[in-house]
Amino acid sequence: MNTAELLVRCLENEGVKYIFGLPGEENLHVLEAIRHSSIQFITTRHEQGAAFMADVYGRLTGQAGVCLSTLGPGATNLMTGVADANLDGAPLVAITGQVGTDRMHKESHQYLDLVAMFAPVTKWNAQIVRPSIAPEVVRKAFKIAQTEKPGAVHIDVPENIAAMEVTGEPLSKGNLEKTFASFRSIEKAAEIISQATNPLILVGNGTIRANASQALTEFATKLNIPVANTFMAKGVIPYTHPLALWAVGLQLRDYINCGFDNTDLVIAIGYDLIEYSPKKWNPDAKIPIIHIGDTHAEIDSSYIPIVEVVGDISDSLDEILKRADRTDKPESYAMELRDDIRADYEKYANDDGFPIKPQKLVYDLRQVMRSEDIVICDVGAHKMWMARHYHSEEPNTCIISNGFAAMGIAIPGAIAAKLVAPQKQVVAVTGDGGFMMNCQELETALRIGTNFVTIIFNDGGYGLIEWKQQNQLGQSAFVKFGNPDFVKFAESMGLKGYRVESTADFIPILKTALAQNVPAVIDCPVDYRENLLFTQKAGELSCAI
Repeated sequence: MNTAELLVRCLENEGVKYIFGLPGEENLHVLEAIRHSSIQFITTRHEQGAAFMADVYGRLTGQAGVCLSTLGPGATNLMTGVADANLDGAPLVAITGQVGTDRMHKESHQYLDLVAMFAPVTKWNAQIVRPSIAPEVVRKAFKIAQTEKPGAVHIDVPENIAAMEVTGEPLSKGNLEKTFASFRSIEKAAEIISQATNPLILVGNGTIRANASQALTEFATKLNIPVANTFMAKGVIPYTHPLALWAVGLQLRDYINCGFDNTDLVIAIGYDLIEYSPKKWNPDAKIPIIHIGDTHAEIDSSYIPIVEVVGDISDSLDEILKRADRTDKPESYAMELRDDIRADYEKYANDDGFPIKPQKLVYDLRQVMRSEDIVICDVGAHKMWMARHYHSEEPNTCIISNGFAAMGIAIPGAIAAKLVAPQKQVVAVTGDGGFMMNCQELETALRIGTNFVTIIFNDGGYGLIEWKQQNQLGQSAFVKFGNPDFVKFAESMGLKGYRVESTADFIPILKTALAQNVPAVIDCPVDYRENLLFTQKAGELSCAI
């Protein structure tokens, strides 16, 4: 066999089911090997879409998603999605074709040093410089990509190396044993939690990655401590749970900020600073913090834990729970906020203004989607409203990118979600700006039979940037653009297209769109005057205790 065939055998050994990508001259041998394998190659319309599909696939499954491109412009197109996976903690393996090793020492057509180029956006990357090292490179790539904290890795395959004959076998994957926190740290954490008057739990995506949602819910329930989750940890505790304070992470003050203002202990569980900067909730570094996670805390002047409980999260929570006692403690002040939070959410239930207020649009979406269904959220003003108003009953049912936060992720991500969970309803929520960045992948969705609904929050501009401009400068510039007729656009691709023309239209249209046997697009005018109204309300928010 040649190196490309050995490479693909190694990918099969890692359990790879799909590779997302584009064909190119320099990866012909790899593509031919894939053609004779058990792996399904999904031809995308842009390398960025391929990387986003691998990104969301990795985040939903915990197994590295794989994307493939050729060299030069193909590889540079791949980088945005690779960077997104790396900062969002999603396991991803990117494979690029490359010129032969006989051309790397000189100026050569489409040649870039891809190992150097991918270094800043990956956990690790390497070039296969000899055929015999392919099994080691692949095994190391997947181990690093999937080990906490997960992220992206890159393998560069020169075309002459790919064609060379080789003998070898995939390496055994082995077993990674769990690591457990020290008893000293567990006992110290339990002592501090037992003494706290107004503790608050802050949960990040690491808790979902560790499959510790059940342990977290039991921990919070038995100790009667309220829970706030980051955008990327939605569903880690059911939003209907009486201790759930929903999402935190807006750059503006919200009700939950009052909880942080008055807490005497934050228990950060599976929390990653990239999800919500501690300078936003602990600017003076006065709040005592307990860090519970699979890895040690990152260094930050506003995040200096008094104890770090580092090891398997479920085990750590169980062991602390055995030792902590809060039977004589009053209910945390933060629980007084829950009524205000829920009342603010419910007040849009019957709003019939048009264009639709974003709060109402998200509220109605939640009414239609089942608890197990999946929403993939793009980046823009709508992300703020989805983060604040779309509440999840189960983990990984609302996917928000809040590490790299790249526009254009929703449609490719929805394709990956439908491949992972074909029995579930999947909705891509995007702005008109983000939609136009990767709308070509709707043809991919149609071709491979991944039917989902795309909802476009249509405001004719880059709404989030306009929001920020208005907040900081009192005016906006360079944010408006025109759009195609989204209904005709969808129909021209063989999809179903719908336009919402009244607030009452939305739920019936969404139900109809979800029932189609092809992907569907819903064009929904949105009233983003609510953005500045929310800013004003946030500025007036005061905390009473």
